[in-house]
Amino acid sequence: MVKIVECVPNFSEGRRPEVINEIVRAIQSVPGVAVLDVEADADHNRSVVTFVGEPAACLEAAFAGCAAAARLINMEEHRGSHPRIGATDVIPFVPVKNVTMAECVELAARLGRRIAEELGIPVYLYGEAARRPERKSLPNIRRGQYEGLKSEIARPERHPDFGPPRLHPTAGATCVGARPFLIAY
Repeated sequence: MVKIVECVPNFSEGRRPEVINEIVRAIQSVPGVAVLDVEADADHNRSVVTFVGEPAACLEAAFAGCAAAARLINMEEHRGSHPRIGATDVIPFVPVKNVTMAECVELAARLGRRIAEELGIPVYLYGEAARRPERKSLPNIRRGQYEGLKSEIARPERHPDFGPPRLHPTAGATCVGARPFLIAY
């Protein structure tokens, strides 16, 4: 029985095609993952990559994309109109076929812990993966955006779920979660 998960990470870069392409190549480098769409928005300075695959492959591809973004995007220089807290702003897992929401929640927790431990980026769990009710909603986590979170992350109520209570010096913080399909327009 084949299991399929969709992953739709949002990266804080929509103006430099060479950076977007390198992040996409990192995701595509993982066997068993198919990139379905890449949408870059220069005004928001944000890119959304949609890919699918088996759960383990999607976790690896999401990590590879996040690691590339952390290397290539400096949040100290980032400007854009979309709310954001990090180079990889959000990584949602969506159950597609023979996968439960609970399995996507577990994927989110595993990826969040790995990002914090291996990349030193603080991670907030959101959506169905949220461990606190106020963190189900992304706007609650993004309150104050990258600039505001710099000082607020030290407050106990704003501590991340994984990682240190301080932003990564260039990559900021990341939200990882599980959710149903979302149609954005």
